Amino acid sequence: MNITMIGSGYVGLVSGACFADFGHNVICVDADASKIERLKSGEIPIFEPGLDELVANNVEQNRLSFTTELESSVSGADAVFIAVGTPSRRGDGHADLSFVYAVAQTIAKALKGFTVVVNKSTVPVGTGDEVERIIREVNPDADFTVVSNPEFLREGAAIEDFKRPDRVVIGIEDPRAREVMEEIYRPLSLNAPPLVFVGRRTSELTKYAANAFLATKITFINEIADLCEKVGADVQEVARGIGLDKRIGGKFLHAGPGYGGSCFPKDTLALIKTGQDEGAALRIVETVVAVNDARKRAMARKVINALGGSVRGKKIALLGLAFKPNTDDMRDAPSLAI
Repeated sequence: MNITMIGSGYVGLVSGACFADFGHNVICVDADASKIERLKSGEIPIFEPGLDELVANNVEQNRLSFTTELESSVSGADAVFIAVGTPSRRGDGHADLSFVYAVAQTIAKALKGFTVVVNKSTVPVGTGDEVERIIREVNPDADFTVVSNPEFLREGAAIEDFKRPDRVVIGIEDPRAREVMEEIYRPLSLNAPPLVFVGRRTSELTKYAANAFLATKITFINEIADLCEKVGADVQEVARGIGLDKRIGGKFLHAGPGYGGSCFPKDTLALIKTGQDEGAALRIVETVVAVNDARKRAMARKVINALGGSVRGKKIALLGLAFKPNTDDMRDAPSLAI
């Protein structure tokens, strides 16, 4: 199928390269001309294990290309994926959807024939409805449908996650979209991951709920780590003991300086704001965010105490700055606060 991926950042580039590796024809579009030139010359702007080779192979096979020309790339596409950033909005913590909405307006002008417009970006509940409204307002005659297809990629293992996912969540309102999305993900059928078709709003909320729950697991084990220090217990053994319970599982039960990165900080804030707007306060998630913020500074206090109560005039090295291994992502990394 012909796929246009708008946004060549982490999600867009990984997704576009993987779709191309599935055998689809993929055009990755980005407004940053310098980034596109770097990609054309074979330079990958982010660090993700295996991504450079994956991109190079599919460019060589003429299945993957890069451009700044959005409208011409959209007109011949069967599916247009929106994979632009949705950072926390300054001042209030809501997700900034300005990039998503700007792309929707441009897409609307270029649509030809039936096209599935897919929100791959992490967006709050109801964003798909607004994208659909924008497109219909700009181009009332367009034949399209808007789908939610959130990503569940771990930085450092994104290609493996994309090709061997636990599930693929797809939110649709138009049954015509199901056939297109099934064809796009057909190469995964050998591994038989569940394609979970739900309503569009359900799909949007599933992404936030998943990230908030994982952030909660991290924060829980960090609080248990503090207790372990007080009572002389080993938090790693505690984590192993509870993680062997199949209802809990061992993932995300690794004590540390708090969660960071491009997803959990902004997504937990956006989910909290959605709950507040709807009159359904999420007290657990609010506490998770507060405890995580305090955790980072508590780690710095541990260092100060270990050095006799003062670090004035002393040199301190931090080994490992990114928010997790196998990535160069510094967004909201705990090291910054420390």
